[in-house]
Amino acid sequence: MKILCLIPARRDSKGIPEKNWKPLLGVPLINYSIESALKIHDIHTLCISTNSDEIIEIVQKNFDLKVHFKRPESLSTDYSSSRDVILHAVDYFEKNNEYFDAILLLQPTSPLRKTIDIQNCISLFQENECEMVVSVCQSPYNPYYNIYIENNDSKFIQKSIQGSYTRRQDCPPAYLINGSIYVISVKAIKENEIHNMSKLLKYVMPWEFNIDLDKPEDWIEMENLIKRESNVN
Repeated sequence: MKILCLIPARRDSKGIPEKNWKPLLGVPLINYSIESALKIHDIHTLCISTNSDEIIEIVQKNFDLKVHFKRPESLSTDYSSSRDVILHAVDYFEKNNEYFDAILLLQPTSPLRKTIDIQNCISLFQENECEMVVSVCQSPYNPYYNIYIENNDSKFIQKSIQGSYTRRQDCPPAYLINGSIYVISVKAIKENEIHNMSKLLKYVMPWEFNIDLDKPEDWIEMENLIKRESNVN
């Protein structure tokens, strides 16, 4: 199976300016994902999809890696979807007669991932007939119990999924996609949006891996978590 590892890292970010190359404990954020990818032997090609000259310089200077293309500005807006970015990369390589079976998507905003977790996600994908393997955390919030939505009148709220459960621990477990690791079938991504895929397999990670770097306070929390993980290991 041929795997394209795609690291999407656009230039602009509203919540944390210049986020994707901002130093996290002295290291540019994107470096964490690149270093993770370079440890995975199953990857055939590593592709950085960016519209940022700063990121291109970091990739070439710090890792001596080829940047295959510069992402179009039209695919680098707040409204650009992950699927659009993936399909752009797939199309580039297919036009150059290089074809892949799966995409390993590593988002820079989830830098706290371990090599074993990536390898396990790839193995899970290889061993099963699925469209996608996605890393998740078990959620303390449950749609059968304490997640409510507005009803049709938009006045009252109701459980998002109706059930007769009176204790949270009796409810079916709920999972939150943590954004850390995706292994996606190229065939499936050509046919469907990520959120419309039906044959999904979960890979459960600890709850603290759920931090996504959107706000300055997330950055501080991530730095503290990395420090704690380093002391444990």
